[in-house]
Amino acid sequence: MTGAVVTGIGVVAPTGIGVDAHWRATLSGQSGIGRITRFDASGYPAQLAGEVRHFDAHTLLPSRILPQTDHVTRMALVASDLALADASVDPAAWPDYDMGVMTASSAGGFEFGHRELQALWSKGGQYVSAYQSFAWFYAVNTGQISIRHGMRGPGGVLVTEQAGGLDAIGQARRQIGRGVTLAVTGGVDSTLCPWGWVAQLPSGRISEIGDPALAYLPFSARASGHVPGEGGAILIMEPVEAAARREARQVYGEIAGYAATFDPRPGSGRGSNLATAIRLALADAHITPGDVDVVFADAAAVPVLDEAEAAAITAVFGPQGVPVTAPKTMTGRLYAGGSALDAATALLALRHRVIPPTVNVDGAVPGYQIDLVTSPREVPLRTSLVIARGHHGFNSALVLRRVDADGLVRSAAAHGTRHAARGERI
Repeated sequence: MTGAVVTGIGVVAPTGIGVDAHWRATLSGQSGIGRITRFDASGYPAQLAGEVRHFDAHTLLPSRILPQTDHVTRMALVASDLALADASVDPAAWPDYDMGVMTASSAGGFEFGHRELQALWSKGGQYVSAYQSFAWFYAVNTGQISIRHGMRGPGGVLVTEQAGGLDAIGQARRQIGRGVTLAVTGGVDSTLCPWGWVAQLPSGRISEIGDPALAYLPFSARASGHVPGEGGAILIMEPVEAAARREARQVYGEIAGYAATFDPRPGSGRGSNLATAIRLALADAHITPGDVDVVFADAAAVPVLDEAEAAAITAVFGPQGVPVTAPKTMTGRLYAGGSALDAATALLALRHRVIPPTVNVDGAVPGYQIDLVTSPREVPLRTSLVIARGHHGFNSALVLRRVDADGLVRSAAAHGTRHAARGERI
């Protein structure tokens, strides 16, 4: 498979808008979790969320786009704009069919749909927007990004809840291996409206604690469920040789390995397949567990799920065998956007060679046997593993590898040699 590298990152998250703002907040342990302001949540048992503050789509996007888009799509469009700018890519200068868009979504435009349902039942069908026909759709982010930038290559959407962001990145990597020269990928989600909120509460996994510092505590004896959030990250991916050829402004890292598994039916007596996903991703990257410098955990903050994840990590790496972190304690779980943001944060950690912290957690419960990082830790990082699990049994694992300028040239030459030996186009 052709090597795929990340040359641009766009972040719209509770920790900030843009890579620099997000990274500063993450390293300093500045949480974006607080009381919901997007709607009146006082009548609900859970009232905290990770909201993207100070997001003004009217100043960031053309006015013609606003009537036809949900809040989540506006965030996805801004994140893709930021990622393209970060990569110094002008889509108009690229062949339309060489550019693909693969994103992940869990719910689509929930808030738009909520608003149109209100109009339907309070005023009548003639007041429902014609844009409702697609603004709610979970594939709308991929479609709107493609239209905005004239990208007519392979497109798709992955719907695997929290695992979706990694699955979209894995699919983008496959498309690059098939000849796509630029892939826009990642995930952005938002369900912070009354309709979206009541859809989440029955899961039993939402924390009802009102203190932001105590509500989301994965791998802790005080774990009480997660805090939902909104936002995510969009990545720009290119073949390694193409990035070297155009002398890309920066390379955050290589997508070195990816794998996904699915858990058996609950009650079947068979355990989680998360460890299998991890092992398959490492094998895809041609590395051993000892090569991994940090694990970005899924961090469900539900004791039985934390136990299963910790067991998978220790099964692969051994007790206390690798540093583990969960910076999503500062954003909440962003569903499809969450693992994409974890991937972006892991790439930034590789660049700056520091592991960001898991905030508010004093330390892991001893029974979990993992080395949980609770304050920034400077480490000469070379390889990171990102884990994500989606509700109802989805498991995904992504291996990211640091690439410096010299390494990019060497890697491009190596890929070119392998392709030439097989008589393939590069």
